[in-house]
Formats: sequence, structure tokens, C-alpha cells
Amino acid sequence: MLKIGEFIYPWGGGHYSRMMRLNDALGEHVKEKFEVHFSSKDHVYEKLLKKFPEQKERIHEILMPTPIDGKFGPSVSKSLMNLLLPISKNPSLVRQITNYLREERKLYDKEKFDLVINDGDVGSNILAKSRDIPSLFVTNQFRPKLYSSRSYLYPSLIFVAKQIGKASKILIADSPPPYTMCEYNLNFTKEVEKKVVYVGHFTNNRHVTKEDSSDLEKLVIGSEFGYWMRTGNKSTNDGTGERYEEVFHKDLMRKEKRIISHARDDPNIDSVLGKDGRKYSISEAVDKKIDWIQIDIGFLSEQEKDTILNLCNYAVVNGSHTVMGEIMGGKSKPIIGIPVYDEHTNNIRWAEEKNLGILATKANQVISGISKIKENYSEFQDKLNEFSKNFIPNGAENSAKIAAQTLEEKK
Repeated sequence: MLKIGEFIYPWGGGHYSRMMRLNDALGEHVKEKFEVHFSSKDHVYEKLLKKFPEQKERIHEILMPTPIDGKFGPSVSKSLMNLLLPISKNPSLVRQITNYLREERKLYDKEKFDLVINDGDVGSNILAKSRDIPSLFVTNQFRPKLYSSRSYLYPSLIFVAKQIGKASKILIADSPPPYTMCEYNLNFTKEVEKKVVYVGHFTNNRHVTKEDSSDLEKLVIGSEFGYWMRTGNKSTNDGTGERYEEVFHKDLMRKEKRIISHARDDPNIDSVLGKDGRKYSISEAVDKKIDWIQIDIGFLSEQEKDTILNLCNYAVVNGSHTVMGEIMGGKSKPIIGIPVYDEHTNNIRWAEEKNLGILATKANQVISGISKIKENYSEFQDKLNEFSKNFIPNGAENSAKIAAQTLEEKK
């Protein structure tokens, strides 16, 4: 039986969602019997245990080094100090890397993989190359453009790019040029370019079976609103929420309807703020036909998310590559991007240059961005329709085909 290793970097949620979609597609294209071993840590490890309760022996907790949380995304100062010093219960980065590679090495030696697929885990690339095991590296960045505030990260960026380059193939989760949304995060060297394949976005292609409308759907029908997404790990999610609240307190937002998705499976978040200043439950707001201004929802069902994206005028996001692809490419909706990382800034800047969205770093820029989109909606729509026509959504399926072909070539 073939053995495939899937190594998932645990920072944020995009790595996990991509690999789960790819994992679902593998069975359709790999003809021989195979088993998959997953490796990650923290929230991704917990999600894997929950998703595959019968395969616990194939789910491995590998303590991959990740940045240290700050108030809004990673703390640069703490992460730099952690290079040599233990910070926030994290051993020094030097020690973390040594231990993490040792554990991955043990796993490699025990399982003797026929193929490894890495989403963000460069250490696995190193081990695969040294053991002559074919490896696929799934990514949407190689050498991201850094802005002046982060120029000191350039040496580590070059180091990581060299490790990515050790993969047998580099699968870019984006459409081919000139429709590559992550273009400014790539900047390939000539020797690496020959390994690159643009496989397309890893969107959720599952058909949403329509059931009876939920109370949330009933509440939003016939309304004009923006969809505000909070995504990422806890610090990124909380920091994004703080920025959103700053915008909501501006006078010009008093009449701007919005739905905020918190990406947290907590029903206590669900509430409706009426224009009368009172809070209601969603069912109560439907029954009383409340004229609402804000809806907070912890976690949207697939049907509700589909409905919201179809009805909203625009979406406010942090610049996540996966999210931007689904909204601009899958739903042809303009975005307003409030970036957390330089990677996000690069994605949003590209979208702004193509007239697909707006880059905003301050509350007033978000508000002016909403006005600009409303005033020029047809222009944005024309550009979004063109982008959508050239949008490649089946990255998971294309990657699974490459995985199957790679296994065939190994025989």
C-alpha cells in the first residue's frame, strides 16, 4: 500500500483548508490503495483528530515553529527575541527547529513515504530531498515583496525560499499569469521557475444543497449590506475585529448595514443590532421584522455563507489569499482589504491595481472605499467578471492529478 505524508503548517487556517480539499480529491485520481499520514500542531492537529477520529494513529503532532502571537497577528519583537531565548512558553527557535526536524525525521524513517505533500512546512521538503522522496509544495508565496517596515526579515525570507525550492514541484494555488492574484508574493528565481505549476485556487467546489431558508437568510433578503469577515488565528481574528469596530463607530457608518462573520463556532456571538439601538436574537429580529444595522454571527453554515456572498454588495477581508479568491473569483464581488501581513498587502494591492477591490489601512480609508465601490460599481463589476472568467477554481483536483502522476512516475 502506498503511503502519502501531508504536512500542514499550523499558522492561520488557509493551509488546513487547502490540504483538506486536496486530500478529498486524492481518492479520485490515485488508483492504487494508499493511506495518508497527517502532521501538524495546535488547532490544526485538533481539527484533524476531530475530522478523522478513526485514524488517530496516522495523525502526528509535530511541533513546527510558528511566530509568537501579538495583539494583532504575530509579535515581531517577541518572535525575534525567540530566536535565542525562550518566550511565552516557547523554547528558543534554534531548539524548536532541532526538535521539530528530529521528530519529522523519525516519522519519515518509520513510515517510508512514497510521496509527501507539504503546505507551508519547509522542513519536510529538506527531509524529502535528502531521502530522494518526491515532494509537492503547495503555496501562494515564495519571496514576498517586503515593505520598509519589515526589510530586516529579508534574510529569513531568502532562507525559507531556498528550502521551498528543494521540493520536486511547487504548486501555486492560483490562476496562471496574468490573473495571478499572489503575483507580488512570488518573485521566483530562474532555477526554481522550472518546478512551478499554477494549479488554481483551492475553492470549495461542493454543491450547496438548498434547504429551507434559515432565520438569518430570511432577515437579510432584500437588504443592501457589506459582508465583514474575521478570519485567521485568535490574535489575527481579534485584531481584525478591533479594526472593524473602529470603523463602525464613525458617523458615516451609522446607516451602513453589515454582517460580521466571526469564524468561531460559538452561538453566543449570534445577535442583531437594530437601528433602534437594541440587541435581539436572530429569530426575534425575524419575528418582529426588526430594521437592523448589524448582524454578528459566530459561524455560518455553507448555505448561509453562499446566500450572504450572493447578496452582499462588497466584502471586507484581511487579505487572506484563499478568502479573496473565493469572493472575487467565485462570486465576482469587490473586496475592501485591511491587511495584517505584507503578504496580505501584496494580494490587496494587486486587486486594487486591477480594479477588483480597495486597499485600506485606516478607518477613513475603509469608509471612502465603500463609497468608491458604490459610486463605481459597474466598473468594478466589469473587471470582476473578466477576472472570474479566467479564474481557475479546481486547484485541489489539479494537484491531486499531479500527485497521482508523480506516484506513477516513481514506479
